[in-house]
Amino acid sequence: MRCAVRSQAHGCQVRAWQSGNRQLIDNGGLVKYFAGLICFCVSAPAFTQAIASFRGDAQHSGIYRQIGAPLLHGIKWKFKTGAAVISTPALLDGTAYFGSNDHYLYAVNLADGTQRWKFKANGRITSSPAVSRGRVYFGSYDGNIYAVDAKNGVQSWKFATEGEHRFTAKHLHGAEPAAESMPDPFDFYLSSPTVVEDTVYIGSGDGNVYALDAASGALRWKFRTGNVVHASPAVADDTVYIGSWDGFFYALNAKSGRQRWRFKTGEDHVTSNQVGIQSSAVVADGIVYFGCRDSNLYALDAATGERRWAFSNKGSWVISTPIVADGTLYFATSDTGLFHAVDAKTGTVKYSLSFHHWPMFSSPAIAGTTLYIGSHAGTLIAIDLGKHATAWTFSTDGANRNAAAYTKENGDPDYGDVYGDFFYDDMVSGVLKMLSVGAVLSSPVVEQDVIYFGSTDGNMYAIS
Repeated sequence: MRCAVRSQAHGCQVRAWQSGNRQLIDNGGLVKYFAGLICFCVSAPAFTQAIASFRGDAQHSGIYRQIGAPLLHGIKWKFKTGAAVISTPALLDGTAYFGSNDHYLYAVNLADGTQRWKFKANGRITSSPAVSRGRVYFGSYDGNIYAVDAKNGVQSWKFATEGEHRFTAKHLHGAEPAAESMPDPFDFYLSSPTVVEDTVYIGSGDGNVYALDAASGALRWKFRTGNVVHASPAVADDTVYIGSWDGFFYALNAKSGRQRWRFKTGEDHVTSNQVGIQSSAVVADGIVYFGCRDSNLYALDAATGERRWAFSNKGSWVISTPIVADGTLYFATSDTGLFHAVDAKTGTVKYSLSFHHWPMFSSPAIAGTTLYIGSHAGTLIAIDLGKHATAWTFSTDGANRNAAAYTKENGDPDYGDVYGDFFYDDMVSGVLKMLSVGAVLSSPVVEQDVIYFGSTDGNMYAIS
């Protein structure tokens, strides 16, 4: 299989590397960070928080002009929900908004982690919300796209799609019985909305990309692809960029929904393992970048769709949304557990880091010279971009409880007993076991010196 889930065998909650020397910093550490020591130039403009959404802006830049946490003290607070938190938080006006698999959207105070309100949908919320003009927008597995009041959680409107479902194929990932249609247990995310001016753009498992009036929820247009759309739309220069599980990446006119161009990725008619676009795109410097389950990271001309370059990951998916800073593109892989830094214009490798074959579906964020990314290991990893090395690693509660049972002595995931006979039911059971280590599928968000992210252990974490 070209995807999986990782765990963390180490018992300590926080580990840090300072000045090239590894040393432990416990939760009560008093290490200070002096922001004036850091200067970092980025090629994509950093966003403000006037609109909060997945990766912070309509282009999915993921660049934060914030202090961040190049040195880690520990947990500021954690908020427990009733199920896994796969949704990425949106931060605005002192509040974190995020969904949970317990069917609730939460609004939590950034200062102390106390609940302000919660809104009940009729399905899991793995969509990452967007906040704009006093409303919070998100999708749910109940097939609806919601808008609720940001101050009190009262529903403003909801729009019914043609119905949510996961990507489904026969003999999926080689599982038996081969003739049975199987929903993909690694299709974790729903599309997250992007709000531009007065329009909400979002994909759906019904195969459509929707443009809705932000005030009323009225349909402005919809564009039908050939399969599930769970990637999140990036919008730049009046164009919506989004991929589908039909293997095509689309550029659509943001006003009309008409197709401007489309780009075909790889096919897999045997096990449907190496097909489909689960990654959301980032747009920077006239190029749109996205990962694909055909194991490539693609760079396309944003105006024409012409391929500039493609980086082969030799069978390993790219689910994480890439990020561009100072001429370098950073992205992570699934079961090979690699973090790559490549030249943004050519795709030439600058350096790579290995994380013991633990997948990374989480999308990275950058603040200062530090990049933050979640791992299926139940960890949040901070990478020093200047030193090309891990700065620190934080382990979730789930990792501290359960990681040792699913980790080999060499630090690799121990899938042997987890998946057993590769019957479809065993695959689903194995995925759930591996998620019990508190996998970080949510993407980190940076506000001042605090990093916010969710975990499959049910917590939303604030660490600094």
